[in-house]
Amino acid sequence: MKLVRKIGVSALWFMLILATAVATAAIKQRFEDGPNRVFSGGALVAGELYQGPEPDWTFVNEIDTLELQLLNPVLSRRIWTASVDGKIYVWSGYMNSLVGKLWKSWPSQAEQDGRAVLRIDGLRYERALNRVKTGDVLDALTDVINDKYPSRTSRKAVEAGDVWVFEAGPRASAGGGE
Repeated sequence: MKLVRKIGVSALWFMLILATAVATAAIKQRFEDGPNRVFSGGALVAGELYQGPEPDWTFVNEIDTLELQLLNPVLSRRIWTASVDGKIYVWSGYMNSLVGKLWKSWPSQAEQDGRAVLRIDGLRYERALNRVKTGDVLDALTDVINDKYPSRTSRKAVEAGDVWVFEAGPRASAGGGE
């Protein structure tokens, strides 16, 4: 019985140490320039701010992820992206699931204040996230998403609110340095 108790106490201490280490790493990352692969990060500050004509975003179909930072709150994360007709889109799945409701706060924050910064290969772009709920673009976009990622999303899922899609359009004050 004493051996079982010692193993139990040791396991509890191990779990406490592990939980503390994970929480510390997550909090520390919030003050770093951008996210890492696991935790959200702080503001995207490194890298030149893009100043030029609206890019043809089709190149994002060749990259896995980009860094997305909202201005309110100032948090960044790695996110999937796709392009259709030269425009850039980001999205969040599982929005009607328990996991999505507990874990995914950035989509509702973006819907309230869509000002964002994207960082791709060290270059930052000021953008405005505008939610797309319907439209023919969803057919082409979900085809690109399903070809590019291990996802099985559909126009119907977007229209039902299970997946939230945002076009990352130009921000009216782009270049203003907010």
